[in-house]
Amino acid sequence: MSRMNPLLAFGSWLAAASVGAQQPDHAHATHDAVTFEVSCVAHVRPLYEEAVAMLHSFGYEEARRAFQEVARQDAGCAMAHWGIGMTYYHPLWAPPTPDELRAGRAAAERAAALRGRTDRERAYIAAVGAFYTDADRLDHRTRAAAYSEAMERVVTAHPDDDEAAILFALSILGSAPPSDPGFTSQRRAATILAAQLTKHPNHPGIAHYTIHAFDYPGLAQLALPAARVYAELAPESPHARHMPTHIFTRLGLWRESIASNVACRDLAAEIMRRDNPGRTAFEAMHCQDYMAYAHLQLGEDEAARAVLQSVSRARAFDDPNFAVGYAVLAVPARYALERRDWSVAASLTVPDIDLRWEFFRESQGSTFLANAVGSARLGDLAGAEAAVEALGRLQAQLAGNPPAGPYDWAGQVESMWLAAQGWLAFAEGRSEEAVRLLTRAAVQEEVVGKHPVTPGAVLPAREQLADALLELGRAEEALIEYEAVLEDAPGRFNALAGAARAARSAGDLAAARMHYSSLIDQAGDATHRAAVQEARAFLGAG
Repeated sequence: MSRMNPLLAFGSWLAAASVGAQQPDHAHATHDAVTFEVSCVAHVRPLYEEAVAMLHSFGYEEARRAFQEVARQDAGCAMAHWGIGMTYYHPLWAPPTPDELRAGRAAAERAAALRGRTDRERAYIAAVGAFYTDADRLDHRTRAAAYSEAMERVVTAHPDDDEAAILFALSILGSAPPSDPGFTSQRRAATILAAQLTKHPNHPGIAHYTIHAFDYPGLAQLALPAARVYAELAPESPHARHMPTHIFTRLGLWRESIASNVACRDLAAEIMRRDNPGRTAFEAMHCQDYMAYAHLQLGEDEAARAVLQSVSRARAFDDPNFAVGYAVLAVPARYALERRDWSVAASLTVPDIDLRWEFFRESQGSTFLANAVGSARLGDLAGAEAAVEALGRLQAQLAGNPPAGPYDWAGQVESMWLAAQGWLAFAEGRSEEAVRLLTRAAVQEEVVGKHPVTPGAVLPAREQLADALLELGRAEEALIEYEAVLEDAPGRFNALAGAARAARSAGDLAAARMHYSSLIDQAGDATHRAAVQEARAFLGAG
């Protein structure tokens, strides 16, 4: 008898606990669900817990302001400076910039100087200090692991401290080795979170980190209960409004994804009008990447174009971080490549905006891939060669001096580079070489997986392989590849359309009917794309 995957078992337990948990009190769930004991003066403790609640939803700027206010009202509150230090360490996004590292280290050192008034507080302070210690000598991964080990010591010394357990679970996810097929770290974090859920059903961090733990093909369904309630647990957080879309995207629930991201964008804009007028919230950019992706899967090109225009107008940001850099380049690349607008794809450039691209150079892979694919598909060999060379240089830079976080950006850009070389070979008539390179690109992309910030590749490498196979007249092989894409990314518009065409060409009319019907069910009357008209004609004739 086969044994159930342990991660699936934990997910089932978590889902059952979510269903059985009390429904959140929408008015008070965020703050009242977070209980974090500190020795600061009594009147600042409610504000302190609000700050911790915001930290759990990655509301780093808002949490920082609240912790700073706590410090202003209680100069001896060491844990206020612990909190400030924590806001500069965003474990699942990207490593701190040099400026963020300096600010975070200063806060951690200030907390250490004040010492904390209890053994527990000193343990927390030592943990954040472990992340910032020797930041000029040790890389991010090493320091993230040191922080996680220190948080495990906090949990061991204070087994009744549920906040420590929840933060420890996050630290496990933040220090997880990339490309672990056994999901060892995710499994461990999920176990901790499941145990805490039964005690704290309204806790925003539990729902949030559960989504991250199961943000993988084949596992996302397990986090759907958490996705459905998280925004209600933290209604004042744009990130909480957005985060369920990680699961909605994995499951092809495009309407729900769009609704969540609209709510995220609008709340982020409201906060900017209040606190930082004239700038765009990084969270709004992040939401709009997912929103554009969802509209494109529904064939809603005009809606996607409106998102693209919004992203393109943004010039200055509240926090010019990696999520901004990624969205700025990914959205136009998606818009061109998903719509097969090769001319636009070939002409995309990196915009001159308020971002230090040297910190986010990996994001430029989206632009270079679009340039390569667009140029090759137009038969512009010189343009394709230039884009291939640009990707090769970027991959070499990342491999030689990689971004410091846990994600393998060098590996991801290598997949893009291989795909770009594949399309250049395709354009030059080297068909077998093209298929070989695109196959290698697909394998590499799947080994690396997606970064937590992204809804998915700007154009999945395996879908590119399927496209090439179909155009080479190898329809049966193409159908296998398209269906593999749909297994990992249900509801991708072009994979559905491609699978239907490949099945029809291979003479598998039942499969063609199934995929065309899925395309019609998904897009309905929302699009004028040729694939939908083609589907209607095929189904009507059948």
